[in-house]
Amino acid sequence: MKLLYTYICYNNLMKNIKNKKAVCIMSGGMDSTLSAYMMKNDGYEIIGVHFNYDQRTQKKELECFYQICNDLDVKEKYVLDLNFFKQLGASALTDKSIEVPTGGIKEGVPVTYVPFRNGIFLSMAGAIAEKEGASVISIGVVEEDSSGYPDCRESYIKSMQESINLGTKDETNITISMPLVSLKKSQIVQKALELEVPLKHTWSCYKNEDKACGVCDSCRLRLNGFNQAGVKDPIHYE
Repeated sequence: MKLLYTYICYNNLMKNIKNKKAVCIMSGGMDSTLSAYMMKNDGYEIIGVHFNYDQRTQKKELECFYQICNDLDVKEKYVLDLNFFKQLGASALTDKSIEVPTGGIKEGVPVTYVPFRNGIFLSMAGAIAEKEGASVISIGVVEEDSSGYPDCRESYIKSMQESINLGTKDETNITISMPLVSLKKSQIVQKALELEVPLKHTWSCYKNEDKACGVCDSCRLRLNGFNQAGVKDPIHYE
């Protein structure tokens, strides 16, 4: 009887380990890629989720997503096409009549902010997590960006976690993991190197799909992170 009980407990433990799943929102950028690698390192089976929302660098970001999924041996992938953001406009990332700023990072909400983007992404990831039986949604938000992007704030992400759990089945219990939220870009670079993340397969530029511009806000943050970490960025710049 004792042996049978031990066997059942062992089987249940192995089942729980096997079913340890994380839905990782993966843009193809450095932050979300590192977040996915951290989930993998913690023993989660990765479910990759990528959004095509008519952003300027959509083709390049999708290419990076597939490369990273291959690096991580991700079996289950969702690539979701959203034309809503193009119709909405109001952002330099989705409306080509609005120029991407290149004069340096300024205070306030920049024109590259896409209205409520992370809220929409997290809602869709919540549906996927419930369907797949995942216990975690991973997102690579960083508070360093939150002064300009309100949907990158830790307090906001925590509120979304509460809302997702309130709006799903009682047995659903999802945690939104934001492992980079308090890190600086230099720390993100260092952590990525520590975990052997292939940063050459990531993309941050808001403007270009061939060579990164080096002067948009996202390129500036990335380059500053590499400079402070004392290493060279492996992607090509104009």
